[in-house]
Amino acid sequence: MPIIVATVLPKTEHRDEVKEALLAAAPAVHQEKGCHLYAMHEAADRFVVIESWESLEDMGAHAQGEAFTAMGKALDGKLSAPLDIVVLEALPAGDPAKGALPA
Repeated sequence: MPIIVATVLPKTEHRDEVKEALLAAAPAVHQEKGCHLYAMHEAADRFVVIESWESLEDMGAHAQGEAFTAMGKALDGKLSAPLDIVVLEALPAGDPAKGALPA
């Protein structure tokens, strides 16, 4: 099951607009086929989205889907760098309940 860590770096003057675009996309993404987790986090200078998908195919469909496309349009010109998207595979360790994201 792929895990995605997506880092979004807004331009300072567009931080609130970027946050709104990310939050607006979440309800639709949560309804997409194969979405186990789409959780947003913030720091002063960035937003980080942790995603878990049933399969690479579902993740790919999300990347081509309406919610992601609309979010991309809303973010256009408002980021200080391109989206940094990393696809990861779990490397469970220690306590099974604490050593990996839940499936």
